[in-house]
Amino acid sequence: MTDITEREKRIQIRKEFFSRVRRAVIKVGTGVLTHNKGLNIPVLRRLAREVSELISRGCQVVVVSSGAIACGMRKMDMKERPADIPHKQAVAALGQSRLMLEYEKAFSPYKKKVAQILLTRDDLCNRRRYLNARNTLNVLLGWQIVPIINENDTVVVDELKFGDNDNLSAMITNLVDAQMLISLTDIDGLYDKDPRVHKDAKLVPLVRKIDRSIERAASGIPSGLGTGGMSSKVRTAKKVTTSGIPMLVASGLKPNILKQLFEGKDVGTLFVPGKQKMTSRKCWIAFTLKARGAIKVDGGAVTAICKHGKSLLPIGIMDVEGDFRVGDMVRCLDPDGVAFAKGLVNYSASDTRKVMGLKTREIEKKLLYKQYDEVIHRDNLVVLDTDDTAGLQ
Repeated sequence: MTDITEREKRIQIRKEFFSRVRRAVIKVGTGVLTHNKGLNIPVLRRLAREVSELISRGCQVVVVSSGAIACGMRKMDMKERPADIPHKQAVAALGQSRLMLEYEKAFSPYKKKVAQILLTRDDLCNRRRYLNARNTLNVLLGWQIVPIINENDTVVVDELKFGDNDNLSAMITNLVDAQMLISLTDIDGLYDKDPRVHKDAKLVPLVRKIDRSIERAASGIPSGLGTGGMSSKVRTAKKVTTSGIPMLVASGLKPNILKQLFEGKDVGTLFVPGKQKMTSRKCWIAFTLKARGAIKVDGGAVTAICKHGKSLLPIGIMDVEGDFRVGDMVRCLDPDGVAFAKGLVNYSASDTRKVMGLKTREIEKKLLYKQYDEVIHRDNLVVLDTDDTAGLQ
């Protein structure tokens, strides 16, 4: 009786979340889109039908699609993923055109147009370009066009990489202010161990908090041709749920999977979000920008920022790491070196070192100028989950 009750509770939670979804990001993994003979055309066409049905019901959909490198590998008859960057980028260029052609053909019977958007992390780290990308996506969605987003593997360099499309999907979810991120993979969801190896593996249907046990379970479930395994999906879930958005991981190989999810069926793994939703700007600071350094602060500053929502003043600073510039994002570390916040700095690293430990009124005397009282203003500060910040670094 208890199991039935718990299942009913899960279904109720799912129905509540999906009833609010007016805009969704659907990430489709390489393991879903490809098989040993190349692109899995029947699966792609089925997903196009399911996405088209969602759009017809009034839900706007953004697709984050993997598969370009895998498509290029098949086209070149490669057995292993290229290791060096030039070959990887060439294969991506070859595969991306094929991937988009098949998407266009798959959506055509449902009178739906698709638009290709290729991004690097630098596109989203620049606030102006970030807002331009958002405006473009809003126009496309208003036209009922399906944006197909992928990392621009052909030109990206390591320092501008998203890491994988799981991370990209988290950034896109915040960019378009979606109410749900759905990650379609080649297994049914998060298991307590790898179901492809252990027959007694159990599906975890609901995750209320991502703790060490969840991270350990995910670390044992690798990926195939793609770059992200289940660990990557859990890190992504941590980002979107921290910003107040639910995420669901399910098998994209199951027929009518999107219909089942939107009906609240108990399939896949639902990651429940925190109660408080971050503003779009704070999501951008916390999850899109790369940290250019760190500022270690004393216990008083930690309390002022975390408990009272205060700005970071020079007097609370103990140490400065890195060589950041004005406007860069840095991590704020407590006295033990644990990151508890991220923020945009008003002073460069060299100037911050000069004023650390000083009172606000002493800034101008030390620097011969004073633009701000705060090293980081509270409007540009994001407090992290101090219970476990591993997935947010």
